Amino acid sequence: MSRTAFYAGSFDPVTNGHVDVIAGACRLCDRLVLAIGVHPGKAPIFSAEERADLLREVAGPIAAAAGVTIEVVTFDHLTVRAAREAGATLMIRGLRDATDFDYEMQLSGMNEAMDGELQTVFLPASASVRHITATLVRQIASMGGDVSPFVPPAVDARLKLKFSAR
Repeated sequence: MSRTAFYAGSFDPVTNGHVDVIAGACRLCDRLVLAIGVHPGKAPIFSAEERADLLREVAGPIAAAAGVTIEVVTFDHLTVRAAREAGATLMIRGLRDATDFDYEMQLSGMNEAMDGELQTVFLPASASVRHITATLVRQIASMGGDVSPFVPPAVDARLKLKFSAR
């Protein structure tokens, strides 16, 4: 039985926390769709294309080692609709703490009401990445701080280029 999982986020930037969730998701499916939410009201550091390239570079080897096919897509509408369009039956959500849990439970309930066939799977973050947020990584990087402990090397290099150009 083929199983497609859908992991959505802004991935701006891809963090070691995202990588942790991707590795966990690869243990649950045959095909993993990494979906970049594009919102016109937000001003991301990286374009959708740059984020897609970074996701492929970072997640590709993880998925290949697990025998999982990955696909990177963008979407600008409801996540449940994008998951269905991708043929997913599993919605992957990472949890860092109780605050995430409360929000994600509400979101899961709303998603279930909109599409009862899409099952949400919560993956708890490993202790080593539980504190990482893309928001904090963006703030630290924008102020010239070292984010190498929080992001994959390819992302660290791209952040350094991005912020040295400013």
